[in-house]
Amino acid sequence: MTKPKKGEIERTEERSEGRKRAEVTVMGIGRRMFVWLYEVALPPIVAVLMGFVVAGISVSLMGVEPVVAMRYFVRGVSASAYGMCEIVVKALPLLFTGLSVAFAQRCGLLNIGAEGQLFIGGLTGTIVGAYIRGLPWPIHALLALAAGFVGGGLWGVGPGYFKVRFGTNEVISTIMFDYLAVFIVSYAVTGPLKEPPGFIPQSPEIAPGAILGNILPGTRLHAGAVVGLLAVLAFWLIIWRTRFGYQIRAVGANPRAAHYAGIDVGRSIVATMFIAGGFAGLAGCVEILGVLHRLREAFSPGWGWDGIAVALLGKATPLGVTLSALLMGFIRGGVNAMQRATGVPIGLVYVVQAVIIICVVAREYRLPKSLRSLRFPFFEKSPRLKESRDAAGGE
Repeated sequence: MTKPKKGEIERTEERSEGRKRAEVTVMGIGRRMFVWLYEVALPPIVAVLMGFVVAGISVSLMGVEPVVAMRYFVRGVSASAYGMCEIVVKALPLLFTGLSVAFAQRCGLLNIGAEGQLFIGGLTGTIVGAYIRGLPWPIHALLALAAGFVGGGLWGVGPGYFKVRFGTNEVISTIMFDYLAVFIVSYAVTGPLKEPPGFIPQSPEIAPGAILGNILPGTRLHAGAVVGLLAVLAFWLIIWRTRFGYQIRAVGANPRAAHYAGIDVGRSIVATMFIAGGFAGLAGCVEILGVLHRLREAFSPGWGWDGIAVALLGKATPLGVTLSALLMGFIRGGVNAMQRATGVPIGLVYVVQAVIIICVVAREYRLPKSLRSLRFPFFEKSPRLKESRDAAGGE
C-alpha cells in the first residue's frame, strides 16, 4: 500500500482544521443571533403585542367589538396619504424627545426634563420666529431652529451642572425644571408675548420666512421631517464617530474608570445634557414652526414624558428610537380614527403606552447562562468539534 506523501498529509490536516474553524464560526454566529433575537428584538415585539392585547380587552369592556375597532384603527392610518403622513407628523415630537432621553442615557443620565426643555425650545424658537421680521426662508427658519436648540440645551445644562457641582440627582432636578419651564411659557403667553388685543393666551403668528412649509400638498407633513432625519444622523455621528461620543459612552459605562482614563467626567455630563436638551428643544420648536405657527399655553400634551417610553423601547439607539417614535405615531393616529368611528376614548393611547413601558422596564430580559451556553446540534457535524471548540476558547 502506497504511503501518502508528507505534502498531502499537511494539506489534508489544513483542510480539516479549516472545516473545524468554519464549523466553530457558524455555531458561534448562530448562538449570537439567538441571543440577539431574545435580548434585543423580542422584548419590544412582546411589549407591543401585550399593549394591543390589553387595548383589545379594554375596548371589549366598553361594549365595542375589538375586531371592528381594530379595523377602524388600521384603516384610519393606512387608507390615504393623509393618514400615512399623520403618522410622521405625530411621531416627530416623540422622535426629538426620544433622542433627547436616549442621548443622555448614553452618558448614564436619566433625562426626565425633556418636557421642560421642549417648552423652552418652543419659547426661544417663537421669539426668533415671530419677532424678527424681513428675513427670507430658509435663513429665518434656520435661525429659529438654532434658537430652539440652544434654548432647550441651556435649560438642560442647569441639571447637568447641579449634578457635577453638588451631586444632585438629575431625576429630581430635571423634574423641577419641567414645572418651572411650563410656568415660564404660561407667563410669557399671558403677558409679554401675548398677541394683541389679548383675548387668547398665545403669541403672534410666526413670520412666513420661519415657517416649515408642507412637503406634500393636502397633508400636514412639513419640512420638520427633514430636520428629524438630520437629528437622527447627528445622534449617530456624535455617539459612534467622534472622540466626544466615545467619552460619553465611557462615562456612561463607568464614570470612575473614565476619570482614571483622563476623561473630564463633569464636562462630559454638562455637554451631554446640553445636547440632550437641544434635541428636546427642537421638538417644541419644530412643532411650532411646522404645525401650530404660534406659541400657546400648554401646547405639549406630554411629548417630553412620552419620549422616555420611546427611548426605552428603542434601546437608546437612533434607529430604535426612530422606529419607536413611528410606532407611537401609528398608535396615536389609529386611536384617533377609532375614537371618531366607535367613540372609544383617546385615553386608550396611554393604556397601550403604559403596558409597553411596563413590559420593557419591568423585565429587561437577560438570557440565562444555560441558554447563553446553548449548543446547536444541527451545527455540530464533526465528531472532533468539541476539541476544536475548546481550543477556540469555548466558541
